[in-house]
Amino acid sequence: MSSHPDFNYNTDGYDGDAAEDRKSQDGSETMPFIDESPTMSPQLCARGPDGEAVSPTPPEGLLPGGDTEKGLEMKKLVLSGFLASEEIYINQLEALLLPMRPLKATATTSQPVLTNQQIETIFYKIQDIFEIHKEFYDALYPNIQQWDDKVTVGHLFQKLASQLGVYKAFVDNYKVAVETAEKCSQANSQFQKISENLKVKGPKDSKDCTTSVTMEALLYKPIDRVTRSTLVLHDLLKHTPKDHPDFPLLQDALRISQNFLSSINEEIDPRRTAVTTPKGEARQLVKDGFLVEVSEGSRKLRHVFLFTDLLLCAKMKKTAVGKHQQYDCKWYIPLADLTFQTLDDSDSCPHVQTLPEHEIEEMKTKISAIKSEIQKEKKALKGQSRALERLRKKMNEQESCLLLHSPMIPFRIHNKHGKSYLFLLSSDYERSEWREAIQKLQKKDLQACVLSSVELQVLTGSCFKLRTVHNIPVTSNKDDEESPGLYGFLHVIVHSAKGFKQSANLYCTLEVDSFGYFVSKAKTRVFRDTTEPQWNEEFEIELEGSQCLRILCYEKCYDKSKLNKDDNEIVDKIMGKGQVQLDPQTVQSKNWHMDVIEMNGIKVEFSMKFTSRDLSLKRTPSKKQSGVFGVKISVVTKRERSKVPYIVRQCIEEVEKRGIEEVGIYRISGVATDIQALKAAFDTNTKDILVMLSDMDINAIAGTLKLYFRELPEPLLTDRLYPAFMEGIALSDPAAKENCMMHLLRSLPDPNLITFLTLLEHLKRVAEKEPVNKMSLHNLATVFGPTLLRPSEESNKGHITLASDIWSHDVMAQVQVLLYYLQHPPISFTELKRNTLYFSTDV
Repeated sequence: MSSHPDFNYNTDGYDGDAAEDRKSQDGSETMPFIDESPTMSPQLCARGPDGEAVSPTPPEGLLPGGDTEKGLEMKKLVLSGFLASEEIYINQLEALLLPMRPLKATATTSQPVLTNQQIETIFYKIQDIFEIHKEFYDALYPNIQQWDDKVTVGHLFQKLASQLGVYKAFVDNYKVAVETAEKCSQANSQFQKISENLKVKGPKDSKDCTTSVTMEALLYKPIDRVTRSTLVLHDLLKHTPKDHPDFPLLQDALRISQNFLSSINEEIDPRRTAVTTPKGEARQLVKDGFLVEVSEGSRKLRHVFLFTDLLLCAKMKKTAVGKHQQYDCKWYIPLADLTFQTLDDSDSCPHVQTLPEHEIEEMKTKISAIKSEIQKEKKALKGQSRALERLRKKMNEQESCLLLHSPMIPFRIHNKHGKSYLFLLSSDYERSEWREAIQKLQKKDLQACVLSSVELQVLTGSCFKLRTVHNIPVTSNKDDEESPGLYGFLHVIVHSAKGFKQSANLYCTLEVDSFGYFVSKAKTRVFRDTTEPQWNEEFEIELEGSQCLRILCYEKCYDKSKLNKDDNEIVDKIMGKGQVQLDPQTVQSKNWHMDVIEMNGIKVEFSMKFTSRDLSLKRTPSKKQSGVFGVKISVVTKRERSKVPYIVRQCIEEVEKRGIEEVGIYRISGVATDIQALKAAFDTNTKDILVMLSDMDINAIAGTLKLYFRELPEPLLTDRLYPAFMEGIALSDPAAKENCMMHLLRSLPDPNLITFLTLLEHLKRVAEKEPVNKMSLHNLATVFGPTLLRPSEESNKGHITLASDIWSHDVMAQVQVLLYYLQHPPISFTELKRNTLYFSTDV
């Protein structure tokens, strides 16, 4: 083994100490070598972190007056290190050229190992590159030996940079050279022996004479070298005074090198980071992120890395405080062997632990409450306290738990030669992004790779530096300055779409983020057999700290064989997808804001406007006393001579008739224009109301019922009793709570009480169908609680706080009140009125 240091350059300057510590495995760097600095990617060497070309001028202050000597001493260190690695490089090129002459000699005999054409392809430009670097080395060596502040080397680097055209020719031929070498190895055992065992001389002062290296590894060295040369120029400039004759020459050499790197590397996405494998391939990171994997029936949070030729699933190792964090590889699949499994292929869907809906909702309410506490703590203590740290830790635990348990959409990945793996995602958008990224890479000519345990260790080790997603998407990982997102209601009209190549049955879904992940909130109707769907449907979407709206466009699948599989399987085909940031300034104007999302050649037109939660909490009494919306419930029931308003009875009846098994009933938004049409019909008491109800989309009917209760001039459970409901639900003793909560119901006016009990029984019947409609009692309480309890403007005066605060405190309690009654055994009006078990107290 050589004891010669393997110098590793970095744009931050020459790492002098590390040069002492870091010994290469041998003179030829045959071990899997990964330069983990972001500068390993040629594109990144040529560009700064923001994509701008890196200025060759050293940062001011590195060379303060009088420090010229120290700067030049550093310059010598940089050059010595570079010279040493240049010697290794020349020895590697020489080793590559060694078999060329005997191979050429046999090419003209009756038993050639390789043809002249194959030799020309494999060793293309190696001789020229060798000569350029040998000449450079021979000229640079004496300068370092007799170093002083007068020595100039800039002209040597300038000449080296001007000969980079040879590298361009080499790079263009590289892929063909490697493929040819591989084919020749398979076809000729004699060449295989030669190519697997090339002898590289060690440096002059090394005790080891030679090391064995493969031809493929050596063919990669010139590609690696261009990057190194560019990096050393950065370092030399950093330590060369501006008035030194070398400065302009080195600047010119750097400019040429950077332009060269940009030209050969335009195709490469600057975010990808090269990883050098032992075979000398450039493996790059294309995408990474946190996903939930189902492993042995339980959910595990994984960090998944997609490289150009493989998918690697890792988990963060538990490390002691202050120790370098590392990943542990759980499994990897070469992309050549990866397929996407559908339910038809998998034997059975593994049983996955799922938390009951109400526990997920409880987590959200806890998170909201902790957020409010953190805000208060910050105001009180200017953000520095142990209590604040405790709260942040508590919130991180809750949010991490929510991220682990909320995703439900299956994403199955299969290895042709082995196991299948199941991820769960919360958004079809995200699933489609992963699938598309993998499929794009699979279009290339991929070969299955098998990594040795050392190679796998090195690749997994590099993940920590390469990753682009550093934290799980929870609030506690965000900066305080980051936007907290929007709380309130987003009104979206999905107008139309165009750009489809052929007619199809098309619909859109809308997703927004809340609590760190995306959820589907609305869905347009299916527009059949068209290339230009005109939906013109309006939706009201509740936002809980949202920052982004996504629109997905699907083609509806009517193939019976694919339907009725797993509940969460989405079999419809995504035609396009896009997203738009919810900028508070743009969205919060009172006017509609029109926008277009371009996706995959398709353009979807939509408009949106936002109402903050403070404004959407207002109850505005109707000016006219005719109609039913915005009119007191006692006035309506008296006028109708009914115990429960007609609108409530009709909507409940229709939902129970044909909407009780509808997934997300009362949670999924109905089309706003349909709801407005029904509102007008009920207000004017139209004769065709029953016909309208039977024709209308069921989500619009559910939305009309919610709107009726929301627009009551005072809540169904009344302003007067609101404080008492808040106190009653906070009682700890079950008997006291029961007594108080029943007494409060008894204190309601009859029309309010009977309507409330009617709605209560209806919601219980809806929840009985939870396995089908996914609406639990807790879900329904979340939807209806604020609608039935939220105080009107008058009684709420003096209590206006932050929209997110109102959400977390009052809404949680309102949800709990309704949930209490929903979980209570049936409550009869007559029993309630005559029951003397409950002693009366003044409210």
